[in-house]
Amino acid sequence: MPTREEEAVRDLCRARADMVEDLDRARKRLGAFLLRHGEVWRGGSAWTLRHEAWLRSLRFEDVALASTFRYYRAVVEERSATLDAIESDLAVHYGRPLFADAVARLSAYRGVARLGALTLACEVCDWRRFGRASAFMGFTGLVPSEYSSGGRTHRGSITKAGNWHLRKQLIESAWAYQHGPAVGVELRRRQEGVGPETVARAWAAQARMCGRFRRLAQKKNSKNVVAAAIARELCGFLWAEMTA
Repeated sequence: MPTREEEAVRDLCRARADMVEDLDRARKRLGAFLLRHGEVWRGGSAWTLRHEAWLRSLRFEDVALASTFRYYRAVVEERSATLDAIESDLAVHYGRPLFADAVARLSAYRGVARLGALTLACEVCDWRRFGRASAFMGFTGLVPSEYSSGGRTHRGSITKAGNWHLRKQLIESAWAYQHGPAVGVELRRRQEGVGPETVARAWAAQARMCGRFRRLAQKKNSKNVVAAAIARELCGFLWAEMTA
């Protein structure tokens, strides 16, 4: 059974996920408003410093439109500030004795930042309750559904059963493997102080999954399907890491 502290941190992680969704909805509302009135951002990625400067430069002559724009922007800024605050509160738990080892080992893997590692740690709690990697994969809902009749077996899309928060985090991490294997500055920093066995396992996982992502992407029409397949494989590597 999870401890009271694990449950408390899990609730805080889930609250952050809710804040991310709220911020995304607020940004979409603002973007839809601007699009309706012919204001289109063409300077690259949105919600960067350049995009923020562009938003500050916008002016509406109509008083009602100006007020609407101001309120939409205020909601986005409020959601952003709330998300920053909750992430600061979560950062305190990275080094707590209950989570420190799991966060350090999990974040040694590509695509798993410390915040993602904390999410995985508090959602799973005891990794050894899963006797096999396949059992853990089933818990995340990343295994294919099956329709069998007699001697015929048909496998469909993933079941999406089990823990939604865990599955979402694993799929987000899986997208990091769409490029070639490499150890960047941020990943190297996260691997500092981690045992050489963990670093070696993380590199083996990265080399395998980067290649697998590339091969599957050449065969599949949707990269979302590829990301789900890589997330399922990532499940096995993380389970093996935490039960080693």
